[in-house]
Amino acid sequence: MSGEAGSARGAAAPRKRADARRNEKSLLDAAAAVFVASGVEAPVRDVAARAGVGMGTIYRHFPTRADLIIAVYRHQVDACAEAGPALLAASASPHAALGEWINLFVDFLVTKHGLAAVLQSEDPGFEALHAYFLGRLVPVCTELLDAASSAGEIGSDLGAYELMRGVGNLCIGAENDERYDARRLVGLLVAGLRRTA
Repeated sequence: MSGEAGSARGAAAPRKRADARRNEKSLLDAAAAVFVASGVEAPVRDVAARAGVGMGTIYRHFPTRADLIIAVYRHQVDACAEAGPALLAASASPHAALGEWINLFVDFLVTKHGLAAVLQSEDPGFEALHAYFLGRLVPVCTELLDAASSAGEIGSDLGAYELMRGVGNLCIGAENDERYDARRLVGLLVAGLRRTA
């Protein structure tokens, strides 16, 4: 009897962990949507309302605002990183996959309202985020560039960091100026990488 109870508990534990991961993902998705709409200083109650949970649930997962911001940032970086191989597998060509991935990267850069200022704060939790960002995304961009280069679609002399830095520079201030379309400029940059001969 005790063996049956133990195995039932063992089966419940992975289900609970999976539920907890889904709940945390839905909280992070809700927080990201609120941050995009209102910036990272948006009230936590707005995140709770969007996620359909109580404030206590938010604070149980993320005891401070900094914890929530860091988790959202990492979640978005992870989503961008995971998209790269999927796009490479599903797109018509490596260059097309690179273009689609760069669009996701632009979305990430343009919609992280207020995060740059927060990252300048004294909170020690923010120090590792830039390294995490580079560690996760540079290899994905490298894979996409290598695939496009191997297919003869682009030259092989452009590094991932250089491209990402250039795209980042084109996105600076884009969220505050309706007359400036960063995506259009980035599209021209990606199109310009393509070999024509």
